[in-house]
Amino acid sequence: MPKILIVEDDRDIAFGLEEDLTRHGHQVETVGDGEQAVRRGREEGWDLIILDLMLPQKDGFEVCRELRQAGLRTPIIMLTAKTHEAEKILGLELGADDYITKPFSPRELRARIQAVLRRTTEESQGVYRFGDCEVDFDRGEVRRSGVPINTSALEFRLLAAFVRHRGRVLSRDQLIDAAWGPETIVTDRVVDTHILNLRKKIEPKPAKPRYIRSVRGMGYRFEGEQS
Repeated sequence: MPKILIVEDDRDIAFGLEEDLTRHGHQVETVGDGEQAVRRGREEGWDLIILDLMLPQKDGFEVCRELRQAGLRTPIIMLTAKTHEAEKILGLELGADDYITKPFSPRELRARIQAVLRRTTEESQGVYRFGDCEVDFDRGEVRRSGVPINTSALEFRLLAAFVRHRGRVLSRDQLIDAAWGPETIVTDRVVDTHILNLRKKIEPKPAKPRYIRSVRGMGYRFEGEQS
């Protein structure tokens, strides 16, 4: 039974989401402001966080930023009444895994939840080692010289896609499908930003990448051979 934290200050919406998701087999808890969201979100055990953008105390952007900075890798779906592309891009850049624009149908939200949960529970692939890095698929963890490093859920999925398709050029569209999910609208700039952040964490010299190589006009190629 997936455990979901709903962060929504509109009591009617929160109640409706809790009732629908509980009826469909999810364990649900709701909180109504950004401060509670950060406090409860940092606790272990959540499979997913549904995060409204407009909140008292702290908005959804601040909550998402603080949770990711704290090393939390729990998937986040952001709820937003904003339709401007810039707000959606900012949410994804801060580490949200998906977003859905109000008003939405419960069926659409459930479909997005299932897609995100499916991506985060892919079949275990053991441990892949390259250089001084280890990608532990069982633990969902990246280690460098044996020490765990903070990677977001998106960064981990990007790295997992590179490892699975090592030696092959992956376009940005392919990386979006692997990390964000099919039909998710993400700009090239968002992809490049996450690649840059990932390089800073795994490359000996991020400015001269050894593992995640840019292929002009095509995308990226991973060249980290198993060690």
